[in-house]
Amino acid sequence: MNFDDPLLPGVLVKRYKRFLTDVDLNDGGLVTAHCANPGSMIGLTEPGSEVWLSPANNPKRKLKYTWELIRPGNSAGLVGINSMRPNALAEEAILSALIPELEGYSGLKREVKYGKNSRIDLFLEDDDRPDCYVEVKNVHLSRQPGLAEFPDSVTARGLKHLHELANIVESGARAVMLYLIQRDDCDRFCTAGDIDPAYAEALTEVKSKGVEAIAYSCQLSPQSIIVDKRVPFA
Repeated sequence: MNFDDPLLPGVLVKRYKRFLTDVDLNDGGLVTAHCANPGSMIGLTEPGSEVWLSPANNPKRKLKYTWELIRPGNSAGLVGINSMRPNALAEEAILSALIPELEGYSGLKREVKYGKNSRIDLFLEDDDRPDCYVEVKNVHLSRQPGLAEFPDSVTARGLKHLHELANIVESGARAVMLYLIQRDDCDRFCTAGDIDPAYAEALTEVKSKGVEAIAYSCQLSPQSIIVDKRVPFA
């Protein structure tokens, strides 16, 4: 996925009220950007960090910029913090045959209704195999070198999705949890059981019932984000 417009580099001043971020742009000027991430963003809000913003194409939008990337601390790697990106990233990767586990389907739809008032992120269909329901989760937490974790805060919504995917498997369809790691410095993945033990326990439970779980890391730059390779569960 290439960014539509060149990203603007700057320095993080502060994140506040969850969805607001003040950034001092390199070309001069303090701006307030939208932070499209409801999580705690542990380790990704340190003032003085390098960040990149995308400009809004809608002239009527109140906030003219969206926070996209950060280089946390003294890290050489980049982290994508925009939780609105992973569904499009996953769709592009599947259509480009970058995720072999999800290849071979003739149709792909987004936001298909299922379960109890839910919408599946990606719905794959083919005449010669069962339907496949793919739930995509954005991963950006890393508290140990090389280890990506999810979630970074308690997620009742994520817990609900796990149980609904288990019901999908019971009905005869295929269900896949796709953890998309918007980092290029991680080669392992695990659930953050100390942050949300209920979610970690539920993932183990639904996997025993046939729900598949896979994790992929990304390559990131101020020009693009590309799904890169599968990483094992730690």
